[in-house]
Amino acid sequence: MDKYKRRFFKSKRPFRRRLPPIQSGDRIDYRNMSLISRFISQQGKILSRRVNRLTLKQQRLITIAIKQARILSSLPFLNNEKLFKMKKRTKSTARTKGKGKGLRTGKKKK
Repeated sequence: MDKYKRRFFKSKRPFRRRLPPIQSGDRIDYRNMSLISRFISQQGKILSRRVNRLTLKQQRLITIAIKQARILSSLPFLNNEKLFKMKKRTKSTARTKGKGKGLRTGKKKK
């Protein structure tokens, strides 16, 4: 067989189709927190359509549902758990100004 003809043969690897993340019976609604929480990152951001493997229509409905849940305070806008921990650390490690360790590096005037 010619090497030019071999190029057009498809591989014999089996194609495994992924299941859609949203089943046909699932309602995309702001009250369905178990469904909505799957499409939000740990920081509270809405995940992209590529990551979610959703259709365009499903992604739009998920986005609207997440925004409605945020407005109604059933979902936080941000997940600030890490930020609170960092703020506590920075407050406890405050710098003190020691003798002779000022910001000026020039000579003193007499």
